[in-house]
Amino acid sequence: MRALVEGVKLGLTSRKFWRVASVWLICLLYVLFQGGKTSLMLFMMVSVLGLYWAIGGLGGVKRIRGSRTLSLSGERGGLLQAGDQVLVKLQLQLPAFLPLPYIVVRETLRRHNGDTWVFEDSVVPYFSSRSELVYKTPSLERGKYAFTGTNCSAEDIFGLVEHTSVFQTGGEFRILPRTVFIPHWELYSRNSRLAGPETAVALSRRESTQINGVRDYVYGDRISRIHWSATAKTGTWKSKEFEHESLPKMQLVLDAHASGYLRPAQFELAVSTAASLLEYGARERISMGLCTLGKTLRHFPPAESYLERQQMLHQLVDINADGFGNYKERMEAQQELFQPGAFFILISPLADDKVLAMLRLAKSRQMIPYHIQIGEESVAEGMSNSYRAGKRTAWQGTLQERGLRGVYVSSLRELPAAMGGAKL
Repeated sequence: MRALVEGVKLGLTSRKFWRVASVWLICLLYVLFQGGKTSLMLFMMVSVLGLYWAIGGLGGVKRIRGSRTLSLSGERGGLLQAGDQVLVKLQLQLPAFLPLPYIVVRETLRRHNGDTWVFEDSVVPYFSSRSELVYKTPSLERGKYAFTGTNCSAEDIFGLVEHTSVFQTGGEFRILPRTVFIPHWELYSRNSRLAGPETAVALSRRESTQINGVRDYVYGDRISRIHWSATAKTGTWKSKEFEHESLPKMQLVLDAHASGYLRPAQFELAVSTAASLLEYGARERISMGLCTLGKTLRHFPPAESYLERQQMLHQLVDINADGFGNYKERMEAQQELFQPGAFFILISPLADDKVLAMLRLAKSRQMIPYHIQIGEESVAEGMSNSYRAGKRTAWQGTLQERGLRGVYVSSLRELPAAMGGAKL
């Protein structure tokens, strides 16, 4: 009933309604003052046509409702990542009597930064009161997406009057940043409590002398590891399970200042780098935190749990390069950002005194600073190999002179090699 009342109010304010009403009023006056069969027939035709338009507008398109179903599993399974497509099923509930030849359904998908995609299709109303539209979105980049109101429009059989309506139905989802698999990190293996760089491929925690429980015997366990009491009780071989020594924590700092990135693709590379390192930390059970230097500084302390790690990833979903202000002053205001003995990983495209100031600040707080410089893939593709190699080593040489370390990354596929997982 409310929809009917709103439809009447909207019709009274439209120009098309008053045009039709004017024609009907002229025909009525023509009948009253002229008379005759011709005027009466003309008046009856206009009245029937006006009644048809009223039924099509108030009792037709305005009463269409629907529900939307989204397939939110990526091609690799699990959550959606950048590059995946979303399968959308829109089920329409049509009125039992719909005197319209076809209906044009238009949906708009909006991204958090304002980008929009429009999907349009037509439906022919048969005797069934239900209809379904199925379509796929294009490959989507990371971000927060939401469907706006679904617009339905239809013309009468003469093509003279167009009826429109909009109904709302849920449809929000997130696309995680694009990531790449990192086999191991040379920096972390050298600074961890491992035997040496030769164990970097099979990065694991050294066991302590504190017993944490009992597990099944594995072929190759030493005699000293066998838990004789549990073996005697269960009748099967059992071994002692020891606690692992804690590895140094890691704090990722993502530069999201607008002045540092020349192109949007460069910032997307920085976000994907941070997301890839978070996945690496989750896989290797590293306590890892995240700090984003955007318009609003967001800090997540180092943690190993799945919930905290998902919060960090969702922070990267809709972040924009909109930061401003002095880097060092903003970081000094966050005292909990600096934890002695932890790694300080700065992800930034800058290679100047601002970066050196941030790295020195972290080093003065007894942290281990490290810089991942974000380059431009489009620029790197046009460079010669010698020039690209010189660009990589120039800033790294500057860092080494000051007792610091860093790498240069110009594309996401270079990240595993740059971190030490493959040869360049």
